Amino acid sequence: MQISESVALVTGGGSGLGAATARHFAALGAKVAVLDFNGDGAKTVADEIGGLALQADVSDEAAVGDAFDTATAHFGSAPRISISCAGVGMAARIVGRENKLSFDVFERTLRVNLFGTYNVMSHAAMRMAQLDPLKDGERGVIINTASVAWQDGQLGQAAYAASKGAIASMCLPAAREFAQSGIRVMAIAPGLFHTPMMEGLPEEVAAKITANIPFPARLGEAHEFALLAGQIAENPFLNGTTIRLDGAVRLPPR
Repeated sequence: MQISESVALVTGGGSGLGAATARHFAALGAKVAVLDFNGDGAKTVADEIGGLALQADVSDEAAVGDAFDTATAHFGSAPRISISCAGVGMAARIVGRENKLSFDVFERTLRVNLFGTYNVMSHAAMRMAQLDPLKDGERGVIINTASVAWQDGQLGQAAYAASKGAIASMCLPAAREFAQSGIRVMAIAPGLFHTPMMEGLPEEVAAKITANIPFPARLGEAHEFALLAGQIAENPFLNGTTIRLDGAVRLPPR
């Protein structure tokens, strides 16, 4: 798919991987809607790239529908590219100290990461299916964000790994369902990336984490995630799979 002049909607676009992706697609000529729970963050990025800022909780079905409608009205077309980067990374043992359970963490993590991704994908596909097909029959591409924790979940990551594993697992059936409409579905499973979440870690912890990455022996950069998202959008034969973007890292148990 040609990115230039296409409408793209990026969730979690106010910071981290989402912000880098919004900037990259705008640089390639896309008309970008930046959606984030943090409205100020969305506005900052949107103002920078000449895009549209949207504030919404991705797990709120009505709010996401309104956001897609607003983007469609603003740009004159529904998005042909939808990229879900919104998510949370809370950690907790299933049974913690003093037998404290963590169902609240599990529920919140799945609601944002999984339900939010499913919600955005649903609204995107419904609208893409109504667009005129491009010359190769393609109408749109949906890119979701999983994580290497999908396969390498560490201690305390049961909720996070479950949410990201579900995102990876629904990639193929979603791609098969939407194939008749000319819509592709892909997922990216990033490894250890230099994001605001990582920046909050103590220096010695960050160094220990980085030591596990074979090559390049560093944290991934957000623009490298954005670069892969762009390559997925442009390559019409990428469909129905999850790509690890991780420098060959395999996470240890803890």
